[in-house]
Amino acid sequence: MSLADRTSMAPAPRGWTFLTNHAHVLLAIAREPTARLRDVAASVGITERAAQGIVADLEADGYLRRERVGRRNEYTINPAGRFRHPAEADHRIGELIALFTGPQSRSTGPPSDGAPDGT
Repeated sequence: MSLADRTSMAPAPRGWTFLTNHAHVLLAIAREPTARLRDVAASVGITERAAQGIVADLEADGYLRRERVGRRNEYTINPAGRFRHPAEADHRIGELIALFTGPQSRSTGPPSDGAPDGT
């Protein structure tokens, strides 16, 4: 099922959600690592520009890596990255991805020694 299909099935969020847009973008990329940012943005319910900014944040902090493959970007998530908030810093983002996408997501690479430590 494509991101666009999931978007049309998802109810519109009201008020607030438990996950941030950063988490939603990360999960959308984990589900479909070659998705266009416009599709990621649509599935999250944000603008394409906001999705670009979030991907830049995640890439700068080592949570994901972008590689150009032909005319598309392909993203690889670092599952060893730790949550940034001190209350969750003892957990890795791979746990969140596994919770929402299953333990073997196509976009997650092996844990790296240089994992973001949330500081």
